Amino acid sequence: MIETEVLIVGGGPAGAACAAHLRQHAVDCIVLDQVPFPRLKLCAGWITPSVLDDLQVYPAAAPFGLTEFTAFQLSIKGIRFRMPVHQYAVRRVEFDAWLLERSGAAFAVHRVQEITRQGDRYVIDGQYACRYLVGAGGTYCPVYRTLFEPGNPRREQDKIIALEQELAYSGADDRCHLWFFEHGLPGYSWYVPKVGGYVNIGIGAMAEKLKERVDTLKRHWLLFQDTLARQGLVRGVDLQPRGWQYALRRRNVPTRIGNALLAGDALGLATRDMGEGIGPAIRSGLLAAAAILRGGEYATESIPRFSLPTLLRRRA
Repeated sequence: MIETEVLIVGGGPAGAACAAHLRQHAVDCIVLDQVPFPRLKLCAGWITPSVLDDLQVYPAAAPFGLTEFTAFQLSIKGIRFRMPVHQYAVRRVEFDAWLLERSGAAFAVHRVQEITRQGDRYVIDGQYACRYLVGAGGTYCPVYRTLFEPGNPRREQDKIIALEQELAYSGADDRCHLWFFEHGLPGYSWYVPKVGGYVNIGIGAMAEKLKERVDTLKRHWLLFQDTLARQGLVRGVDLQPRGWQYALRRRNVPTRIGNALLAGDALGLATRDMGEGIGPAIRSGLLAAAAILRGGEYATESIPRFSLPTLLRRRA
C-alpha cells in the first residue's frame, strides 16, 4: 500500500492549487485523477485578475495561452451594449496541465471506487492510505459522495445544467459575447474566443427553473445556434455539445469532516450570478492546504459569492 500524508482526489485547479501549496511546505502528497493530463475540459475558461494574483502569475509572463478582454459584448433580454471589463480566458486543456505540473506533486491515474477508514487513516481502494484526504474531483467527486453527501445532499435549487462545445473556428470574432435571459432562459449563454483560434460556446441555466417551466436546455441550445449564425459568430458547423452540471455557492455547507476536506466544484463554490468556478476552485484549494498545514479551521467565507463586482477590477 502506498502511504502519504495527504491524498488529493482530482487534478483540476482546486486539487493542483492545494498540492502546490502543500509541496511548497514540503508536505508529502499524491494527486489522483481518473484521466491523464493534458485532458480536454469543456469550460469557458474565464479567469479574473484575482486568479492570477493567487497564482502569482503576471499576464505578460503567463506560461499558458491567455486571452485578455477589455470589454464584454452583452445582451440582456435582447438589449445589447458594450461593458468595459478587465478579464481573461484560458484553454483548460493547457491551463490545468500547467497547474498540475507546477505543483510538483506525485500524480497517478486512478479512478477512486472505495473510501474506508482504518484507524486515523483513509484508505482508497486498498491501494493508497493517507492522514488527510482532499476531495477536489468536481461535482461527482467520490470523496463528496462517500463522506459528505449522506448528511449534506445538494439542493435542487442550486444546480446548474449546461451544454457547451469548444472548437477551432477560422476567422473567429475576438470579442467575448454574453447573452442573459435570452428567450426566457433562466441563465446565460456565452461565446468566448481562446488562443490558437479556438472558441468556447455554451449555455447554462438553473435546472429547477427550467423544470418548473416545462422547458429544456436542448430547446435553448437550438435557439442559441440560431443567434450565433444570425450574428455571424459560428456558421456552417455541425455542433455537437456536451452536457454537465455543477452546484452554485450556498451558505453553511460543511467544508470538512474530520481530516477529509472538499474543494472546488466538489464543495459547490461556483458564483451565484455567473457560475464562475476556476477562481473559487483555486482559492479553496489554497485554503484547504493552509488548514492542513496549520491544523486549524477550513473556512471559505473569503471566497466571493458573486462575480459581477469583480468585472471592472484591474491588477495593481
